[in-house]
Amino acid sequence: MIPLRDTNPTVRRPWITYAFIALNVAAFLLWQPLGGAADQPSDVLAAPGRPLSQGELFVFCHGGIPEELIDLEAIPEVSEACGGKSPLVSLFTSMFLHGGLLHLGGNMLYLWIFGNNIEDRMGHVAFFFFYLAAGVVATYAHVLTDTSSVIPLVGASGAIAGVLGAYLVLYPHARVLTAVAFFFITLVELPALVVLGFWFVLQAFQGVGSLGAGNLGGVAWWAHIGGFVFGAAVAWILYRNRSQRQEVIVPPEWRY
Repeated sequence: MIPLRDTNPTVRRPWITYAFIALNVAAFLLWQPLGGAADQPSDVLAAPGRPLSQGELFVFCHGGIPEELIDLEAIPEVSEACGGKSPLVSLFTSMFLHGGLLHLGGNMLYLWIFGNNIEDRMGHVAFFFFYLAAGVVATYAHVLTDTSSVIPLVGASGAIAGVLGAYLVLYPHARVLTAVAFFFITLVELPALVVLGFWFVLQAFQGVGSLGAGNLGGVAWWAHIGGFVFGAAVAWILYRNRSQRQEVIVPPEWRY
C-alpha cells in the first residue's frame, strides 16, 4: 500500500514540514556526492586496503555508526579518514542523508502527507523538536539491536516514523487515498488506522526477523519501530485529549 494524500485539513501552514523536506532534498542533491551513498559500507572497515569511494567516505563521515553512537567516541580509522568526526553531530546529520532517490522520495512522500497535520496539532516549535527527538530515539532503537555494528545509518525514516505514530493516535479515522496493488493497482480511500497500522505491523514483522541476523546492511527496521512507538506515546500522553484541534472528517462533496 502506498499512500498518496489524506483528506484531513489543516489550519496552519506547515512551515517546519516544508523546511524538513527542503533540507532533505538539498542534502541529497547538493551535499552528498552524486546524491548517493555507499553501496557496500560494511566492507570498508573489514578491508582497510581497499580505497574508499567518495560516496562511501561521505557516509562514514556523516552517517550514524552504532559503535560510535553507543559511547560517542569516533572509530579511529573513520576519524582519521574523515579528518575528525563527532558522533554526536553525525546523530543529526544522518537524519538528512539518503541512500538513493527512491529512499529519499518514499520518505518525503510520507512526511508530506502526514507531517502537516502533526505540525498543525503540535505547533511549529513543538513539532520541530518532536521530529528531531523521534529521529534520535529511532536511531538508538536501531543501535541497541547491534551495538558493535560499523555500518553507517542514514535516512529520515526514523524521524518520519515518529510522525506516523503520532498521526495514528491523533487521526485514526482520517481517510487516506492509497494505491493498493492486487493483480492491478487500485486507488482506494482507507482509514489511517488501516494504512499506518499495516505499515507498523510490516516493520515489526521484519524487525523481529532481523534480530540475530548479524552485521548486515539493509533497512533499519528497529529505527522505524522505535520512532513509531515514540511518536505514538508522545501523542497519546501530551496531545490526545487536547480540544483545540479535533479530527475533521471531510464530507465526500468537499474533497478534491
